[in-house]
Order: sequence, then C-alpha cells, then structure tokens
Amino acid sequence: MAAGSGEAPLSIACIQMEPIFGDTARNVERTVHLMDEAADKGAQLVVLPELCNTGYVFNSRAEAFELAETIPSGPTVAAWSATAKNRGLYIVAGIAERAGEKLYNSAVMIGPEGYIGTFRKVHLWGDEHLYFEPGDLGFPVFPTPFGRIGMMICYDQWFPEAYRTCALRGADIVCIPTNWVPIPGQDPNREAMANIVAMAAAHTNSIYVAAADRIGTERGQPFIGQSLIVSYTGWPVGGPASSDKEEIVLATVNVSDARKKRRWNDHNQVVRDRRPDQYDNDL
Repeated sequence: MAAGSGEAPLSIACIQMEPIFGDTARNVERTVHLMDEAADKGAQLVVLPELCNTGYVFNSRAEAFELAETIPSGPTVAAWSATAKNRGLYIVAGIAERAGEKLYNSAVMIGPEGYIGTFRKVHLWGDEHLYFEPGDLGFPVFPTPFGRIGMMICYDQWFPEAYRTCALRGADIVCIPTNWVPIPGQDPNREAMANIVAMAAAHTNSIYVAAADRIGTERGQPFIGQSLIVSYTGWPVGGPASSDKEEIVLATVNVSDARKKRRWNDHNQVVRDRRPDQYDNDL
C-alpha cells in the first residue's frame, strides 16, 4: 500500500491509564504492558496520555527538569521504540521533553522503524506556564502507511485553529495525548465538554480524532478519563471510556473516508468552502 493511501482498515487504540507521579520506570513498564495488550487485540496505532511516563502535577521546575528526557535518545522513547518494532505499532505518546535548558510538554510519534517526529504543546494550561516553554514546532503532520497523522495535546484542542491547521496540512487523524481535568459548569448528565469539543472538531474538519486521557487524582488534582475515538462524521466510534478505570478503547476505521467523504453534498465540502478573504487575520 502506498504511503498515505489509507485504503486499508486501521485499528486504533486509546490507552486510558493512571501514571504514578515520578515513578518513570513503573509508568513506562505499564505503558508497554498495555500496548502489548492492545496489539494482542489487533491495534496498529496506539495513543497514550499526556506526560504518561512522569505524571502531571509538578511542584517545581527543578522537579520537572529532573524527570524530563531528551527526544529521541532518552530511555522512555527507547522502550517505546522497542515495543513499536516488536509489535509493528505506531505510537503517539506524551512525554516531558528536555532540550538543552528548555522543557516542553511534548508528544512523540514512533513507528516500527523508529522515531518519526515530535509535537510540542502550543497552548499551555495553568501551572504548565511555570515549567514549560510554549511549543515552537507548530502543528506538523506526518505521513504513515495508513494515512497522515497530526498531533496536539490536551488544551490545544480548544483552539479551532489547531485542528484546522492539521486538516489543511492533510491530516486524516489527529491524535491527542491528554490529561483532561474537571471543567466548571459541567452538566453531570452530559458527556464531558472535552468530548463535545473533539466531536465538533472531527465533524467540522472531516478528520478522525483519537484522544487518550488519564484517570486518578494526583497531588489533589483529579482527572476525568473518558478517552474516545471519533469518526470524521463527529460521532464516537470508540468510547467514551469510563471516568475512573484503566481501559483500552478500540475502533477500526477506514482512514481514507476522512478525505473521500468530506464532500457533504453537490455544493459543500467543509475544508474547501473556507473564505479566508473574509476572515480578519489581524484579530
């Protein structure tokens, strides 16, 4: 199959887990175990949560710096690369990245042949501003044998420009390592607002979205789980998962549908119908 053709079915797994803060060796071992389990179930593309090897709630920049690793030479990427090679997986996973004296909240993409690329979180949330630099790599899209993959992390998805940039660069799937937290005003009888945002973005850009969240409470901060995989139609095809259990959310999709079925009727195709001449780019 030609690179990026997306004509064959693709099995996606979003792994919802609970990292233990600071126990990198245990967390990486847990991710490898869960990826093996996902591969046993037929997964080809696996998405792991944000900062899944370290935990999220740092007390200081020094603590974050100590736990961060270089990409791709660090031990976590090495362990994930070995799993990707052994199981024939493509992996998107969140990791604290050390680049010289700078720190980034990053996501790494790895394939069976090794390291593919890095995304650095563009829109920082809360105390992340105290530890990390804002991402400086934009929103790259990487070709794979089954389609083109974009990445973002957690809060990035609240910015329509992030999804639209990925779509305009040809992404078929956007993978989102995330650590969603409770949002004020959430209706307990409705799906999480994060799920609604992902569903709306998938529909308005005609792309698949695979969001892997974490669970548990870390240093007083709760996380909400509810990982999901969304079709280009905007409707979930996997999940949402529970709010409090480790789970593997699976879905098999035809990635090429994100492009082939983007035309909604004889007149409308949502990405083509943009009117940038009418948008005020100075705002």
